Amino acid sequence: MAFSKVAFLMIILAFLIFSCTEESPKDFDNKIGFEISDAEQTATYHEMISFYKAAAKHSDKVDITEMGETDSGLPLHLITFNSRNTSENPLHVLINNGIHPGEPDGIDASMLLLRDLINGIHNLPENVVLHIIPAYNLGGMLNRNSTTRANQNGPESYGFRGNAKNYDLNRDFIKMDTKNMAAFAEIYHQIDPDVYVETHVSNGADYQYTLTHLITQHNKLGYDLGDFTENTFRPELEKNIRDKELMITPYVNVFGRTPDSGFNQFFDSARYSTGYTALWNTLGLMIETHMLKPYQQRVIQTKSMLESIIDIAGKHQGQIQKFRAKNAKDFSHDEYYRFNYVLDSTAYEILNFKGYTSAYIKSEVTELPRLKYYNDQPQSFPVKYFNQYKAKDSIKIPDYYIIPGAWDNVLKRLKLNAVEFLEIEKDTFINVDTYYIEKYDTYTSAYEGHYPHYNTLAESKNNTLNFKKGDIIVPVRQKSMRYIIETLEPEMKDSFFNWNFFDSILQQKEGFSAYVFENYAKDFLEENPEIYKEFQLKRETDDNFRTNAYQQLNWIYEKSPLYENSHLRYPVFRVFD
Repeated sequence: MAFSKVAFLMIILAFLIFSCTEESPKDFDNKIGFEISDAEQTATYHEMISFYKAAAKHSDKVDITEMGETDSGLPLHLITFNSRNTSENPLHVLINNGIHPGEPDGIDASMLLLRDLINGIHNLPENVVLHIIPAYNLGGMLNRNSTTRANQNGPESYGFRGNAKNYDLNRDFIKMDTKNMAAFAEIYHQIDPDVYVETHVSNGADYQYTLTHLITQHNKLGYDLGDFTENTFRPELEKNIRDKELMITPYVNVFGRTPDSGFNQFFDSARYSTGYTALWNTLGLMIETHMLKPYQQRVIQTKSMLESIIDIAGKHQGQIQKFRAKNAKDFSHDEYYRFNYVLDSTAYEILNFKGYTSAYIKSEVTELPRLKYYNDQPQSFPVKYFNQYKAKDSIKIPDYYIIPGAWDNVLKRLKLNAVEFLEIEKDTFINVDTYYIEKYDTYTSAYEGHYPHYNTLAESKNNTLNFKKGDIIVPVRQKSMRYIIETLEPEMKDSFFNWNFFDSILQQKEGFSAYVFENYAKDFLEENPEIYKEFQLKRETDDNFRTNAYQQLNWIYEKSPLYENSHLRYPVFRVFD
């Protein structure tokens, strides 16, 4: 049967209309295990990576990149969400999840957040680029169990705190014992985030809050950026959360007692993530949900807080970036670097804390007093929150450090952290300030694969020393300035010295036989009357010294030119123009 001319034209018209009509984009509707299980489960590693790969395939705003191997043998992934219409100099926000995979709230919350961004349920500010590390501790995430988080209310199974080599990665940001940290450093210095966010679950006291924040200590962060963090960012974040009819308080830094008597802000030294990021003047904070709150509640509120952080950061893009740059400039102009921060016990604010009635009752297990919270008796009460710290020490900032090329373990870490340095081109004598280690204490039990030093004291002396071709000169006043000082100055809490990188200088390599050295010692004292006078005074005033022949000879030996100059000499040298 033949078609009429009109019918034929109608078919052609319909075809053209159909072919020219764009199909409306479909929502990204991939469900995650958290939802499928009614909030009983958190994502496995493979479920998590499959979700992000599907997101990148669905949306051209999402990129997924492998960024280096971890101790587990698996690569660390970086997810980037970019609305593609950002400002010329966008604000970069980096979210890091699963540093402790037994605390998986952020792992699930970040997937829910990304899906909402893709679907336009929550809009990323146009001046923000969002970066997500889906899970940092992959070895711990793969070590899935249901028992090790003894006090935690869900999910049913989760990862383990230690990584594939059983390191706690939130103690590894300076010592860098893990491949995870090398991969993280690559990500961090490639992005140079303006705001860094990490997701955790807290231990400690019981209280009504699901959300607490642990923000980089503002006095240590310093200058305008520190002031902005404490006096603008923190109060706006707290108000934003409360406007959502949620509760939030600073991280409740108490263990084994109630918060009634007050608590102080956690001081994040450079070994911790937000202490490390502060060295590059990044505004950093941790979300700490409460372990006893239901898992669903923790995940949803973590997601809500991530949204708040991103929105507030976007609102203050200009200030944050301006203050970051100014902080770097201010530190570079300083003559002295402040350290050894101690709590100011005279300065505090009053929090209207939402806790529970508590009491010490007789334990049915030990028959001794135990702390009990009564969750059916919520109450509010004033507590003192101490969040002001003062530096009690300072060092004069050198213009350069010189590091002999043999210390490759140190040089490797400087390279990974984008430190710029030069090699000495030929053997040369240079006038330097040289540290000698006067005193230090050492942990008597292992801590994260080390026996760290503390209470370190070093005395500086001026010398002219011969340096070799290939030795390293590190200019101090560069972008990595604070990292350079915090790692290379031996008295800093998380210095490479305190993390045992230079322990070989602490052992004397040569010695003497007393019966041979006696004759030399006699002649040496006769030829050096000032040293002889000092020797006699010590014998008169120190009973142990006077009655110990070897101690006396060793004292003379250490004063003599026979004593090795490398013993206790710190092999990082300071140069002042």
